[in-house]
Amino acid sequence: MSRGVTILRGDIETIASAAEAAEGVGFDTVWTPEFYTRSAIVTLAQIAARTRCCRVGTGIAYATGRSPLVLATEARSLDEISGGRVVLGLGTGTRRMMEDWHGVDPEGPAARMEELVPLLRRLWRLHDGPVEHDGRFYRCRITPTAETTPGVRDEIPVFTAGVNPRMVQVAGRVSDGLLGHPLFSRGYVDDVVRPAIEAGKHHAERHDASVELVGIVICAIADDPEQARREAAAQLAFYAAPKTYGPLLEASGFGAAGAEIRAAFAERDFERMTTAVPEAMIDAMAAAGTAAEVQARLQQAAEVFDHVVVYPPSFGLPHARCEELAASLVAQLAPGVTVGA
Repeated sequence: MSRGVTILRGDIETIASAAEAAEGVGFDTVWTPEFYTRSAIVTLAQIAARTRCCRVGTGIAYATGRSPLVLATEARSLDEISGGRVVLGLGTGTRRMMEDWHGVDPEGPAARMEELVPLLRRLWRLHDGPVEHDGRFYRCRITPTAETTPGVRDEIPVFTAGVNPRMVQVAGRVSDGLLGHPLFSRGYVDDVVRPAIEAGKHHAERHDASVELVGIVICAIADDPEQARREAAAQLAFYAAPKTYGPLLEASGFGAAGAEIRAAFAERDFERMTTAVPEAMIDAMAAAGTAAEVQARLQQAAEVFDHVVVYPPSFGLPHARCEELAASLVAQLAPGVTVGA
């Protein structure tokens, strides 16, 4: 079973230590998310230096907050540190994040990504000749010098994030993989995600392209299953709060819960947000309970996704519990651990 891990909370050294431990027990990938308090690029540099053979990826880095050249050089440098193991996972974030956090025009995020990814691939081959690009979103004119040498790889895998059908299509049109959202359910993947990937491949005439579908699953383990379920519910509520994800929740049968979560979030009532998450939503989108219960749920997720990434919740939890959860997931959810062991 192909399995990875991603951790948001914690200092960079703690996360890198967890990554090293995850590789040691057989995890195939380690990913690092990004937020306004965490750089995916910087964190991944430390992870790359502390690991030796697993794939390492940004899951995700904000594409809209960086120029194509900065992204290309950051990925190239990470690939050098890791010895050719990097996956560049990119996303735009929500419309509000694009506009308010990064100060960019939020219009056309899918078209923006479809312009960016091929440009990155040209920049990684700058040693072959000049790059001149005048597009809708980006302008880039660079002439290589005699000192411009190839990187570790000319082609670094690029995975894009997407939720709505048009953004998911981006993966089919230009990407090597799709980084799924923690709110993805099996029904949403079957009814929306995979058809959108295929539509994107058809549009770009990439009929034989391999697009890896990565599922990020919120996982909580505790001796008391109800504690684990509450922790997973809090993280689901955190992701369900933006109205951007209302259509996803509607399509998965949890539209009313989404509306209640958004109303509670507007009042900063975090406890109410958590209680608004129905049991069926936890079952459909997360994996929570005893270690055996979570392992069984991840076996089901492996039937939906090409690669499953376990993600410990952190929303509303004290630092000590975040560290405990991350350690327990690494130790008890490694690919070789037998269910019930």
